[in-house]
Amino acid sequence: MGFIQGEGRRQGTLFPVALDDLIPEDHVCRVIDAFVGRLEMEPLGFMRAEAAETGRPGYDPRDLLKLYLYGYLQQIRSSRRLEAECQRNIELMWLLGRLCPDHKSIAEFRRLHRDAVVETGAELIRFARSVGLVRGEWIAIDGSKFRAVSSAHRVHERRALQRYLESMETADAEDEPVIDHSAVASALEKLRQHPEPEVGLMHTAQGEVPAYNVQAAVDAQHGLIVAQQVTGEANDTRSLLPMAEAAKAAVGQAVLNVVADAGYSNGEQASACEAQGIFPHVPAHRGVNTQGDGTLFDRTRFHYQEQTDTMLCPAGHHLRRDGRKGRSIVYAGRPQVCGVCPLKSQCTVSSRRLVNRHLHEEALQRMHARATPTVMRLRSCTVEHPFATIKYRIFGHPRFLLRGLHGAQTEISLATMVYNFKRMMKVIGGTAFCMALASL
Repeated sequence: MGFIQGEGRRQGTLFPVALDDLIPEDHVCRVIDAFVGRLEMEPLGFMRAEAAETGRPGYDPRDLLKLYLYGYLQQIRSSRRLEAECQRNIELMWLLGRLCPDHKSIAEFRRLHRDAVVETGAELIRFARSVGLVRGEWIAIDGSKFRAVSSAHRVHERRALQRYLESMETADAEDEPVIDHSAVASALEKLRQHPEPEVGLMHTAQGEVPAYNVQAAVDAQHGLIVAQQVTGEANDTRSLLPMAEAAKAAVGQAVLNVVADAGYSNGEQASACEAQGIFPHVPAHRGVNTQGDGTLFDRTRFHYQEQTDTMLCPAGHHLRRDGRKGRSIVYAGRPQVCGVCPLKSQCTVSSRRLVNRHLHEEALQRMHARATPTVMRLRSCTVEHPFATIKYRIFGHPRFLLRGLHGAQTEISLATMVYNFKRMMKVIGGTAFCMALASL
């Protein structure tokens, strides 16, 4: 018995096949085409959204946006690879009407339209709200590190230049006659030419590498990313309020429940959230007493007494207010009391015990009390999946292709849009998606 045979390469057909016949009705290309086709490009910030009356015609920004959305869906982010796909990919031939833009035009579009791409992602969330795919009752927030383009060597070089310039400023202030002004000018020029001045070294699974911290706010109903932001900060401590505010604006709710891990524990931001109708659910960031051998009483063993404005220690003694340290009030025991206390060996190696109480301690305690095990399980199953999908299903690997904070934000905006497309198609299907877009 022979093999299954294909058609001959020179075989003609009586009725030529139209491109439209090759694309299924529920295909993602039709969803992208329907979504981009209804966008008002100029208000979103896209340049050359209207064709000029004179000069050489340019590419419609709608076509280039479609190209990038399709590319990120297929793990194709390079402008040169997208150019090649336009010449051989039947789906892109259908989507772009057989247009084949050159890689320079493709790359320039992405470089110039960061803000417009961010606004387009917000428009997709507004559509999701209109069809009931975003409820806005629970929002989970988390951050993840994505490798930057720069090498660790370039980051160390930039830091060395900054230290050198700081030393020259000190020498100049002290009128030391040893300053080499040509060397200072050279160092300044090198700093200006650094391709990623915002990137820093961050701890990841691969060790300490140049990276950006990507923040995402995810709606718990269907796992759609409603807000995202790229920062150069290694930890999440200052990201709770800005991400919660962005999520609240995106979902359009007057009251919002936000859940995040202990890295977001920040009393000042918790208080600011509550003032805006945002109720954070964040567990305490558990530390240890670094004095002694690490087994001494930690902060949680001391309880604030509102009537006397003191801290009650495990032995029943009152620590009184002793000043401020940053955003905390310091409470201290009396040496004569601590010195004879039977629990001193478990409490401190100093003559007296000091305990810090945050200025927004009440907001911190309320935030920690809300973080029940059930709520924290909701967080993990809501917000951790999107990062894995973006890193390995959309990017292909957790590394940015574009340099700088501007480029990283553009890439994450495109990736979150694509992720939301995938989620929405999973929930309602491609055909229903297109019908919902057509009904607006």
